[in-house]
Amino acid sequence: MNRYPHWFKKRIVASDQIDATMETLNGLDLETVCGQSLCPNLNECYSRRHATFLILGNACTRRCSFCSTLKGRPARPVDQDEPRRISEAVKRLGMSYVVITSVTRDDMPDGGASHFYNVVAHLKSVLPDIRVEVLVPDFKGNEASIRTVLAAQPDVFAHNIETVERLYAAIRPGARYERSMRVLSSAQGTCQAGAVKSSFMLGLGEDEDEVLTLIDDLAETGCDIISIGQYLRPSKDNIPMDRIVHPEEFDRYKDYALARGIRTVQAGTFIRSSYYAEEAYDSGCAADIG
Repeated sequence: MNRYPHWFKKRIVASDQIDATMETLNGLDLETVCGQSLCPNLNECYSRRHATFLILGNACTRRCSFCSTLKGRPARPVDQDEPRRISEAVKRLGMSYVVITSVTRDDMPDGGASHFYNVVAHLKSVLPDIRVEVLVPDFKGNEASIRTVLAAQPDVFAHNIETVERLYAAIRPGARYERSMRVLSSAQGTCQAGAVKSSFMLGLGEDEDEVLTLIDDLAETGCDIISIGQYLRPSKDNIPMDRIVHPEEFDRYKDYALARGIRTVQAGTFIRSSYYAEEAYDSGCAADIG
């Protein structure tokens, strides 16, 4: 028996470019969130020679129950050559828009903000036409860390809210809903040249009123772009999926967010924060901000 509705099936993409992208990334010893998160869009994005770079190691100091990233204290020091290798990969892949994200590094005084700065600054110095989106952790709410990242002038500053407030204790231990909202508000109040972005998942046990409140709260921060996707359980070690979300529900939340003043909204089963991130930026923000 077919357990899943038709919209819940991802078409498998086959392309020589997938192997070429993987060879480039592996050859430069670079981590991607695509592989770490077991993303269902990996083949599609790699076939387009796109990847989301994961910096600051591959071990996360938080234990979010939805995430498949390796948990624990990173064993190696921060790789100071990483900015150069990422820039080289971007050149080889011919990317015009780059998303840089990281594991959470609560073991570092600035949460890794200075390394974000170095990566973005190096990219923009060697590839002056490149556009860069950073997807950062909450830095424990440290305003100085947020300012450090923004000083590199990323085109988009993103921080994912992930889920509704009620579910934080179970799904995002170590994180705080109000703190994440403050990160977004702070970035919007500080960032003069870029857009602010956030993302969250459905299918974790939230209800409609909670989702509408979440969208209201994001709108209050001045968030420019939001992405809404379906939670898909990466492995048996992660929290089970609560429900399959119908496409019409995604459409309702998209319409509501746009009515609340969010400039650009991506919503759908396979939407992820960095999925077609360049197109999301171009569709609603580039003309006004750039």
